[in-house]
Amino acid sequence: MWDSPLEYLKGVGPQRAALLAGELGLRTVGDLLQHYPFRYVDRSQFYTVAQAVEGPAEIQLRGTITRLTEAGSGPKKRVVAHFEDATGSLELVWFQGAKWIKSSLPLNEEVVVYGKVTAFQQKRNITHPEVEKWADFRQRPVRGLFPVYSTTEKLTSRGLHARGLAKLIAGAAVHLDAPNVPEWLPENWLRQFNWPVRHEAVRSMHFPADANSLSTARQRLAFEELFLLQMGLQVQKTQRQKANRGRVFDRVGPYFLHFYENELPFELTEAQKRVVREIRQDVRTGFQMNRLLQGDVGSGKTMVAFLSMLLAKDNGTQSCLMAPTEILAQQHYAGLLPYAETMDLQLELLTGSTKTAERNRILADLASGKVDFIVGTHALLEDRVAFSNLGLAIVDEQHRFGVAQRATLWKKSTVPPHMLVMTATPIPRTLAMSAYGDLDCSVIDELPPGRKPIETVHRTDSHRLKVWGFLKQQIALGRQIYLVYPLIEESETLDYKDLMDGYESIRRDFPAPQYAVSIVHGRMKPADKDYEMQRFVRGETQIMVATTVIEVGVNVPNASVMIIENAERFGLSQLHQLRGRVGRGADQSYCILMTGPKLSDDARVRVETMCRTNDGFEIADVDLSLRGPGDLLGTRQSGLLEFKLARISQDQSLVQTAKWCAENLLREDPTLGLPQHQALKKAFTAYARGKFVWSKVG
Repeated sequence: MWDSPLEYLKGVGPQRAALLAGELGLRTVGDLLQHYPFRYVDRSQFYTVAQAVEGPAEIQLRGTITRLTEAGSGPKKRVVAHFEDATGSLELVWFQGAKWIKSSLPLNEEVVVYGKVTAFQQKRNITHPEVEKWADFRQRPVRGLFPVYSTTEKLTSRGLHARGLAKLIAGAAVHLDAPNVPEWLPENWLRQFNWPVRHEAVRSMHFPADANSLSTARQRLAFEELFLLQMGLQVQKTQRQKANRGRVFDRVGPYFLHFYENELPFELTEAQKRVVREIRQDVRTGFQMNRLLQGDVGSGKTMVAFLSMLLAKDNGTQSCLMAPTEILAQQHYAGLLPYAETMDLQLELLTGSTKTAERNRILADLASGKVDFIVGTHALLEDRVAFSNLGLAIVDEQHRFGVAQRATLWKKSTVPPHMLVMTATPIPRTLAMSAYGDLDCSVIDELPPGRKPIETVHRTDSHRLKVWGFLKQQIALGRQIYLVYPLIEESETLDYKDLMDGYESIRRDFPAPQYAVSIVHGRMKPADKDYEMQRFVRGETQIMVATTVIEVGVNVPNASVMIIENAERFGLSQLHQLRGRVGRGADQSYCILMTGPKLSDDARVRVETMCRTNDGFEIADVDLSLRGPGDLLGTRQSGLLEFKLARISQDQSLVQTAKWCAENLLREDPTLGLPQHQALKKAFTAYARGKFVWSKVG
């Protein structure tokens, strides 16, 4: 029955089945039984009318409806029912669906009423209560924790409201037995974790005996979802390694050693050294490296990337570094050029604005092998770009690139290049394990010594004069200021006006010639944008008024203050990225979050989190709990995380358990060929179909 079409279930039929499929995606009896309640209410206790007092909680009464009337007219027309028990009476009121209400309410028959008591003109009433015949209520499978199901307006109009769905699910639940819902988790796991078998777990989700049985059932079923995902990621990782014999970088040669011993501009942090060791271990195994490098803003990912490029050079291959924006690509190029020149290595920059003659020269040198390293944007993906011997491909801010774009880099070499994908957006550990489980993960969780924590404060518009006074003090000390406005696509015109109004205001309050102000935004021509940025980099302007185009790619150690206007309109990750533009020199730096006087609950949490901590991973955890995984990841990864019960932000221990179980199982039985794993293999095969791209793209 689990896979039977819903239309054959009693009470459904073809029309309702089509509605359930269209509205909730429920097509089979199994789909319906996995439409779990989104909350539970305690329906074990009854109150009398005398005990019914106004308040926020919903209560349950047992009594009789003795008469029905209609009151008011037009939009204020309502149905009023007189409800009473042995202790008194109150009114039940409905403002919608008068015809249906009047036809469905049982008169002079014992009923159960559930709702919230309010008072109107000194009379107690319950607005839009649930009403059910006492005889029907007694037949319910559960009378303690009562399931409440999500539904839609369209379904409700056809009688498939929360109570209607509960009735259908109760009918389907007669098929919840071992033959219809076979167990596929190994028996020793069920004993180890003290979990119920599968059909009992599903039953407890709908009809829990108590809070403990509900918690245990949910844990077991959430584990299933996380385990299947981890299995898919581990299998994909194993397949990729088998299919892609990587280049062997077994030589730590003169380029790496000379730079490390003589040219390194600063002592590496222990975290950087650890990551370099992990990369060196990867590239000499004979398997293609596929590593995700996480590191907070300013943690030194670029230096790790350059040392990796030197390893590639020592082993006779070229490297490329691809960035999502021209600004960031230019930043990487400018940062790496002095190192490359010191080592007498040819480094080139290729972007969409590279002039034709220069582009032709770079492409010829790249194809001939003269270019050792190339930094670029999406321009590196063009068919005309051919490498002589690409051994290492580095992708920065990897979440801005799609799988297909990264796959294009693979095709630039007959032997797949080693892949290092980097992100300055810290990803919570549980999310990284769930979304990037097929990659090896490295973390630079340490900032270079001497960096002072950025002091972050929240100020409202009423404090603006004081903030402006503080900016003038900083400028007098020789510091520079960023002033950032939001730019949200839905209201680009309005935001552009905000930016220009802010720019004019700054110019009035910080007049020339005493002060010089730059402005940068997305509508400017690339050349004009670059000109304004370079003025700020050279210190010719003290204030940079900008949109979020400066989120990545601008490195000005002298800039010590970041003002974020309308900070409540930014996500936590973006606020943290913007703050990372300052604090790059030896001076104390500041981030000032400017907002209006009223903040939503989420905005208040974001602002308070920014003021409390500079730890990107703590911020990422808060961001995950606020937004959920789908908003933090690209399309490919978030599509894998569409769970019915599992919650990445709350189920951290379950994620780790699922990963451990998947790794151990595949180590013991890589093909799932053992007899005791056949049910699991069948469940995994059905799950993986269409979810995983069984290709060499990690």
